[in-house]
Amino acid sequence: MLPRASISSHSLGRAWVHGLEAKLDAAAAHAMDIELFYEDLLYVAKALPGGATDANHLQAASAIRAMCDARDLSVICLQPFMHYEGLRDRAWHAERVAEMKLWIQMAHLLGTNIIAIPSTFLPEEVASGDMELIVSDLREVADLGAAEGIQFAYENLAWGTYVDTWEAAYEVVRRVDRANFGICLDTFNIAARIYADPEAADRRTKDAEAVFAASMERLVATVDPKKIVFVQVVDGEFLADGPLVEGHRFYNAAQPARMSWSRNCRLFYGESERGAYLPVRQVLEAILVGLGWRGRISAELFSASLVEEGAHVPEEHATRAAESWQKLLRDLGMSAASKRRASLMQPEQVARL
Repeated sequence: MLPRASISSHSLGRAWVHGLEAKLDAAAAHAMDIELFYEDLLYVAKALPGGATDANHLQAASAIRAMCDARDLSVICLQPFMHYEGLRDRAWHAERVAEMKLWIQMAHLLGTNIIAIPSTFLPEEVASGDMELIVSDLREVADLGAAEGIQFAYENLAWGTYVDTWEAAYEVVRRVDRANFGICLDTFNIAARIYADPEAADRRTKDAEAVFAASMERLVATVDPKKIVFVQVVDGEFLADGPLVEGHRFYNAAQPARMSWSRNCRLFYGESERGAYLPVRQVLEAILVGLGWRGRISAELFSASLVEEGAHVPEEHATRAAESWQKLLRDLGMSAASKRRASLMQPEQVARL
């Protein structure tokens, strides 16, 4: 069977936040289920009397589920549970565990059994790289969720403090060794770390082609497809206006270059006319052909384009996502044998990323 598709899009921009109902309408118009980004839920909770209390988080989750039901949409995932593993402050760790209990309740109300956890990019003085501690922390939430029917998807961020490659993330998953704890393979975060370098003159790492090809061979030889929870698919824009260094329009001294690039310059699969240049197709071939994996595919987009004003923005991005999905099907020689749905996650303000 063909993988089912999902799309997600978000941006750091604060100039404009598009309403959740408009984004859900765009998703429904293109037969897309949704990954729900936590900030969208938080906006709903904050608008309730009393603000973002635990009770209002739960009420917001129920309200969003009702909005989705009215549009025949499903929530396939709640994410991202940020900056959890390896905290040196164990009192803070205990607070995050309590927060996870709330997330599990919200997931139930939303109708999803998947919570995604990206690798931390907190500084070394805040988060430890002790692998035993990282694994122990993640086992704790895995065991907490197991009794509740919750599955966790762990993902490497290309700028993660300790876990920045798919290999490192998969080693964590292997060591956690829980049936409900797997990996999210993200084409951008895979290629952005080992193939792309937005600070380099040619926007690529040294020996990018050879290093990337060897990594894909290892992926096919190493990864157990049963440990893949879902796959996120987007590309990245080649910065035609120069490397992302001081003076560049997206330069942010407080962020690693790959993070600033990710937040502003992701593109949907196949958008070469917009400057897409990552070897995303090869990643997909390794996963879908080499491993024979079948499951949910999400197009997770962060982009400066999402902070543009106007009701047209959610619809334009949903249309681009739908066109991208069709390109993916054609490029990989696949066809939809039955009704396929994509999922759209589109928060425009991600204050904590």
